[in-house]
Amino acid sequence: MEKGWKNVLLTAHEYKANMAKDLLESSGIKVVIMDQQDTALKSFGEYVVYVNEADEQNALELLKELKH
Repeated sequence: MEKGWKNVLLTAHEYKANMAKDLLESSGIKVVIMDQQDTALKSFGEYVVYVNEADEQNALELLKELKH
């Protein structure tokens, strides 16, 4: 990932990455999801959710709410 972006969530489930993206974007945070799933074996790999470095702390706080 380019400089200035921070990983705020790592998950094996696409729906969880998309839920996080929806939550963060609804709060005005720009989000990028990188799909690192193996194309041959979908059970291997994960989805990584990145936000701008300046939004990292706010994003982490919002994602805590998602886990509860």
